[in-house]
Amino acid sequence: MTRRQLHLNAFLMSTGHHEASWRLPESDPYASLDLDHYRELARIAERGTFDSLFLADGPVLFSHVGQRPAGVLEPLTLLTALAVATEHIGLIATASTSYNSPYNLARRFASLDHISGGRAGWNIVTTAGAEAARNFGLDDEPTHATRYERAAEFLDVALKLWDSWEDDVVVADKAAGVWGDGEKIHPPRHQGTYFSVEGALNVPRSPQGYPLLVQAGSSGDGKRFAARYAEAVFTAQQTLGDAQAFYADLKSRARAAGRDPEHIKILPGIVPVIGSTEAEARAHEQVLEDHIVHEHGLHRLERLLHLEPGVLRLDAQLPADLPPESAIEGAKSRYTLVVELARRERLTVRELIGRLGGGRGHLTFAGTPEQVADAIESWFTLGAADGFNIMPAVLPSGLEAFVDHVVPILRARGLFRTEYGPRGTLRDRYGLPRPANQHTVPALSRV
Repeated sequence: MTRRQLHLNAFLMSTGHHEASWRLPESDPYASLDLDHYRELARIAERGTFDSLFLADGPVLFSHVGQRPAGVLEPLTLLTALAVATEHIGLIATASTSYNSPYNLARRFASLDHISGGRAGWNIVTTAGAEAARNFGLDDEPTHATRYERAAEFLDVALKLWDSWEDDVVVADKAAGVWGDGEKIHPPRHQGTYFSVEGALNVPRSPQGYPLLVQAGSSGDGKRFAARYAEAVFTAQQTLGDAQAFYADLKSRARAAGRDPEHIKILPGIVPVIGSTEAEARAHEQVLEDHIVHEHGLHRLERLLHLEPGVLRLDAQLPADLPPESAIEGAKSRYTLVVELARRERLTVRELIGRLGGGRGHLTFAGTPEQVADAIESWFTLGAADGFNIMPAVLPSGLEAFVDHVVPILRARGLFRTEYGPRGTLRDRYGLPRPANQHTVPALSRV
């Protein structure tokens, strides 16, 4: 029997996930717009035989430009360039169901899947925040429930579009003058609450059938959506116990939805800060924390907690009368994670800003390569993760340290691949089947 293997995804973000990473002498403050920078990161991750790399995104300027590098390239465009600079690694782009249309987005992902030879993945987000809403003619963000209702219909339409071509449409019969079989084209003719989409996609069915479907919400609505659709889930968990509970809950939900729980891979985020000794790693972490501008973190934390400016005090704990999660329409699960972290560890606002500076709520871990590998192995073997979303604090050095010093340990323990093997799709990397076209299988056999 083949031993269960880790899945590793490289979450790439300009100079690194720590908000102060751009201030280090080694960092290039213009890296977020530099294709060569991303090519280098992709090749490092591919040298480490990572399953995939991932780019976050949103249709809004996320932070004040004074705080950190704020300009980002559109991810599907960037991943198309990275597809020709790599051979094996999966390419996952974030795209919003709130501020896109199904036809155009389905076409773009099908195109990336063709160009990359079957390595495309879609991180499906619903986009919280009034700032993004106002960029699209809305006065405020839609409610949390409405965003997920729209996302479900959006994805249903996208699946119809990807299935609008059967796999063997193209016959290319030069002698008869017949390029394709029109009987195997199936226009969606969708009429729903949020979308009306008539015609078939103008891109043939791609190598994977569908891109790998990834989701990152951990709220109740997010977990219901993930159980129905997601094949990989990026999540933020601070403790082993919380991660185990999330893992068990989502696997159970997938089973209840009629799916194989092994077909949904759960990848918590981890921000590793690596040193040759634990003291060296802690020193690296302290250098980053010393470069945090606390005023920026204070304003960001007040927005996350839906507080008026000036309410928080750096050397005091969070107020006792914060609103409950039920009153939050934005990032519900992240709100709860941050509040629980602050309460559990009795952190001052200053300390909380320091903890969030590296991973915005994801687990941060400073230690030797062996200690990082131990933490990963523990969560993996104790039912908390199928793999990890690796979020280096500083790029490219943090990714290089992980690939050069942690990956060999994971390989030696038999937890991670030593090579890619035959050229395959992203679904192959994650051990997932290629979805059958809904027009070529009996309805009762579909999952």
